[in-house]
Amino acid sequence: MTDYNQQGIQYMQEGKYEEAAKIFNEAIAANPNDPIAYINFGNLLAAVGEPERAIAFFNKAMEIDDEIVTAYYGAGNTYYNQEDYIKAKDMFEQAIKKGLQEADVYFMLAMSLFQLGQNKLALPYFQRTIELNEYDEDAYFQYGLCLAMIEMIDEAIPQFERTIELNEEHADAYYNLGVAFAFKDLAEKALDMFTKALDIQPDHFLANNGKKNIEVFLKTNEA
Repeated sequence: MTDYNQQGIQYMQEGKYEEAAKIFNEAIAANPNDPIAYINFGNLLAAVGEPERAIAFFNKAMEIDDEIVTAYYGAGNTYYNQEDYIKAKDMFEQAIKKGLQEADVYFMLAMSLFQLGQNKLALPYFQRTIELNEYDEDAYFQYGLCLAMIEMIDEAIPQFERTIELNEEHADAYYNLGVAFAFKDLAEKALDMFTKALDIQPDHFLANNGKKNIEVFLKTNEA
């Protein structure tokens, strides 16, 4: 049974989806009470754009073993990609409650709450994500955005700076640092950040707009 699943996963990684589907079908036929085969099939269906069928397979895995955390995580990702953030949140919460303690599940729960506008509730899950993976640039960046959204600017700035430490080409992190510095009336610093964002991404509309506004502000204040 393990060989079936390993072979199917290998086919998935190689982009051979039809072969993977055949193998996972064989796995289910050989042992219809193995939840792993249903989860793998669910992941495959989600990957090829069949979310409703994917959810059905994740649900079947949960019926067989309601403690199997990867089924909840797979369902959560599928709901999230469908922009059904409430159901996604519920699935990620269940995965954590049942023992999944990886950075990814905390990040996805935080993102679900963020998408639902529940920014304060998202904060501890972003924090937990970076505790578990201190090299996750997306987590630092999104954590910074979440803090900025509730005007915790002093707390947001180090998150954007850490994002840049991990990825010096992160134009959006420079842009958001510019916004943060502008908010704190640090115009020269803001201008520097907007300029760096544009050096990386010359068509960054928001950074270009921010730069122009700061230049006008500085010119006016010089006069």
